[in-house]
Amino acid sequence: MNINLMNIALVGYRGTGKSLVGRLLALELTWVTGSAWQFVDADVEIQRVEGRTIAEIFATDGEPYFREVESQVVREVVTLPQAVLSLGGGAILRAENREALQGTCHVVWLTATPETICERLREDEKSAQQRPRLTDLPAEEEVARLLEERQPLYRACAAAMVATDDLPPETVVGHIVQSVPPQYLNQG
Repeated sequence: MNINLMNIALVGYRGTGKSLVGRLLALELTWVTGSAWQFVDADVEIQRVEGRTIAEIFATDGEPYFREVESQVVREVVTLPQAVLSLGGGAILRAENREALQGTCHVVWLTATPETICERLREDEKSAQQRPRLTDLPAEEEVARLLEERQPLYRACAAAMVATDDLPPETVVGHIVQSVPPQYLNQG
């Protein structure tokens, strides 16, 4: 493992808190380690690179094109020094993305029930505008089905798991910091 590339990657379905927790985690790690940690949201990076929302990418070029751009972004962001990375919910679908995480990141899987995820997504108008539905199923059925399909992949690449349903983001951050191997915190 390259000691200069030990990052923290947050994976999980959308609505599990990866972006909010990731920002707070970068601040906490900066305080704990005494050196700056950056936060990178892969979905925001994809939109920056493409100059359009994820929903627009899906509508114009389809999911296969989006997944290719996502893989390019994942390959780039895992090489950043001291970064907390928030990956899109489907980033783990591609083996090349899971492989890119191996050896460069302490991967933490954030979980929530389908009910919690749907409630959070309903409350987040921005998410609905920027991210497409992935099936024609009703929202809770879509989330439940995709979670069931993706859980083995999340589990396979995660070193730690934190259920975020009833926890404030600061508590989730505390659980993540406790799961981080000491060498990640002593990179100086």
